[in-house]
Amino acid sequence: MLTELTNGVPPSALQAALEAQLTGAGRAWLHQALAQAEAEATSPPEAVSGTQLPTWEMRFAEAGRHCRPAQRTPSTPSTPSTPAAQDLADAARVLLLHAVRADHATITRLYTHGTAAERRAVLLALPHLSATAGSAGSALPLVEDALRTNDTRLVAAAVGPYAAKHLDQHAWRHAVLKCLFTGVPVDAVDGLAPRARSDSELARMLRDYAAERTAAGRPVPDDLHRVLTLTARPYLTAAPTEET
Repeated sequence: MLTELTNGVPPSALQAALEAQLTGAGRAWLHQALAQAEAEATSPPEAVSGTQLPTWEMRFAEAGRHCRPAQRTPSTPSTPSTPAAQDLADAARVLLLHAVRADHATITRLYTHGTAAERRAVLLALPHLSATAGSAGSALPLVEDALRTNDTRLVAAAVGPYAAKHLDQHAWRHAVLKCLFTGVPVDAVDGLAPRARSDSELARMLRDYAAERTAAGRPVPDDLHRVLTLTARPYLTAAPTEET
């Protein structure tokens, strides 16, 4: 899905994948919006009055209205991996933030005052904005805020590559637990396997949570067992030598 692509591909590849899913009108809108964002990124700020927004920010806000999936023919039916309109808008907003080279103040403002969809796009864009969004880890307060919500799409966006790189282990463990609490698939957690490996404290937290669920007569999520398996320290046996 396109939302998954935002975490792992260059913007050029994300744009190509997005354009392949848009209507003709949507592609035209995207080209114009990105051109405006790129132009504004390299131009002095225009004098604006009152609450008037830069053009690119208006495009950012309206992405959901313009990024609609192209009509599929009977020979190409929808599948579970067919991007929804929400995924298309996510991708368009990520591309706009990259094109305008959004800085820390900009992404913080957009996240703080944005809709849930706009906040999600900011979180998804963080891996693409490392050169402009401030010092390493400076956007962690946005990730931490998202992890305090119960909005599953915000939580899923928050545990991407930026969190994998910048959350400390204590906060990262609680992010994994948050996914289990809210039903977010742990596949959303970037770098899950290497960070969970041999983490005895995470294993303890998982066992405690499983015990609480069992005591309350509630099922234990399958994903919990999966993560618990990842925490197991590999048993390594040295190869025998001639002397032994």
